[in-house]
Amino acid sequence: MAKRWYVVHTYSGYENKVKADLEHRIETYGVSDLIVDIQIPVEKVIEIKDGGQRETKESKVFPGYVLIRMELNDDTWSIVRNTAGVTGFVGSDGTASPLSRAEYRKIMGRGHGKDGRPSAPKPVTNIQVGQHIRVNSGPLSEIDSEGVVTEVNPEANKVKALIEFFGRETSVELTIDQVTVIN
Repeated sequence: MAKRWYVVHTYSGYENKVKADLEHRIETYGVSDLIVDIQIPVEKVIEIKDGGQRETKESKVFPGYVLIRMELNDDTWSIVRNTAGVTGFVGSDGTASPLSRAEYRKIMGRGHGKDGRPSAPKPVTNIQVGQHIRVNSGPLSEIDSEGVVTEVNPEANKVKALIEFFGRETSVELTIDQVTVIN
């Protein structure tokens, strides 16, 4: 029988523990020829903190899910299903359904461009519409500009804000690292 990729549901936040426990169980039961790979889909994201500080992190694409490449039979099903933190296989009517190659590639290809090379990390910011900001760099920082965020575009690393200068509010577009949230 061929080895296929299956999706296992876990308690959210326990994906790494489930992977480690499952690897230990595979070794203990001697089924490394039947359960051959365990993957937790992740992608790199850039968190943009107050003041424009950037931090690159790995983020789980599907929290609460682990992918397992295995030959499904009663023994391997039982080993996986009875691992601490596993709540069940993903499938219909209680039956584990394997992923197609296209589904697997789509899930694991996140974070890669069409050419197969890793894409740039996706920016993530905690700035939200309606928050008050201060411009901390660029030409508007010279006049001590403050304003209110009207739009956030993390993919472009930009925010739009209404800033008051010369006696009137003006909509300006700034990069996320040019602003600081005011509490």
